Amino acid sequence: MAARLKEKYQKEIKQALQKELGIENPMAVPKLEKIVLNMGLGEATQNTKLLDPLVADLMAIAGQKPVTTKAKKSIAAFKVRAGMSIGAMVTLRNDKAYEFLDRLISIALPRVRDFRGVSTKSFDGRGNYTLGLRDQLIFPEIDYSKVEKLKGMNITIVTTARDDNGARALLRHFGMPFRQGA
Repeated sequence: MAARLKEKYQKEIKQALQKELGIENPMAVPKLEKIVLNMGLGEATQNTKLLDPLVADLMAIAGQKPVTTKAKKSIAAFKVRAGMSIGAMVTLRNDKAYEFLDRLISIALPRVRDFRGVSTKSFDGRGNYTLGLRDQLIFPEIDYSKVEKLKGMNITIVTTARDDNGARALLRHFGMPFRQGA
């Protein structure tokens, strides 16, 4: 069964984007390529056991097993040596990416306290959007009683758009709640 947001993209959003952006070739219409979830944990340098709940939370949120990220080089000031585990990340593609984006927009983001919309300034110039979250409790998959410490995360939405305008239009059609006047 295809994700609800993917079906909506195929049936409605693709044609609307093609008309809005003035694209003649239907294959050139921007689409969702992948979503990368990344959680870093600086305290993991002292105690590697702290990564286990982080990995479990990320697995519950994403629905697939994350990989642990390791430091690329040593930084003495942070007590980090090359090869140390310092975080975890998951890459979601195809139906899982559409399903996660649907849950993020319709369930998780409205649960953020004092939410007024996401910033329109988080595009990278190449059609990708990065969103930073302060805590993982906005996802209903996380059991509040088992969380010892709030951990933030970065969510990068990678699209096939060539510029920020195409990606912004795509995310707006998906229902991303952008902040007004920002």
